[in-house]
Amino acid sequence: MIIDLGLIDYEEAYKIQRESVGRRILGEIDDSVLLAEHYPVFTIGRTGRMENMLVSEKALSGKGLKVLRVDRGGDITFHGPGQLVAYPVLDLKNRGADLHRYLRCLEEVLIGTLKNYSIRGQRLEGKTGVWVNGEKIASLGVAVKGWVTYHGLSLNVNVDLGFFSMINPCGMSEIKMTSVAGILGRTVGMDIVKEGFIVNLRKVFNLKEYGIARTHSRVA
Repeated sequence: MIIDLGLIDYEEAYKIQRESVGRRILGEIDDSVLLAEHYPVFTIGRTGRMENMLVSEKALSGKGLKVLRVDRGGDITFHGPGQLVAYPVLDLKNRGADLHRYLRCLEEVLIGTLKNYSIRGQRLEGKTGVWVNGEKIASLGVAVKGWVTYHGLSLNVNVDLGFFSMINPCGMSEIKMTSVAGILGRTVGMDIVKEGFIVNLRKVFNLKEYGIARTHSRVA
């Protein structure tokens, strides 16, 4: 099932993820993918460092911004409106129990999605995510429980890239972020991006042709 949560608070989406993971482990649901956009928030993964947040807590508070410690891999990143976030809840025991392969498959989904806009996404040796002409357009940060995945990926579509200047994205000061809109010079319809993303997701992971549920409520 593809579940589109729409624009949703990060912490609420996390609760839905955890609930979905528990149900997938018990076999109550099939492989699923949650799609979302988030209100502006910074998240720091398990190995991340607060030093990669380049502005003070007071400055963040004045702008109504949160910094959350989360249990995914990776360092610090930003989520906000105009960024497509996907949280696959997949049982990797049925897919070789190979986390490295899983990450490469997520990158392949993103590269295929970008091709729809004649954008050539690339991998960089030794780094996760997808890049365009040396600038990062998509980030990965995953976790597993009982070999069921959660957390996932983010693709910069129309997101305000100015927020990334407040951090060292992924813990690397040299990274410059880009977006689909920035490359094309125009705003891109998020619903159309989602459709292309879902097509590539189903192809790469051989997912069943489930429908798309659009809801802001928890998985029933």
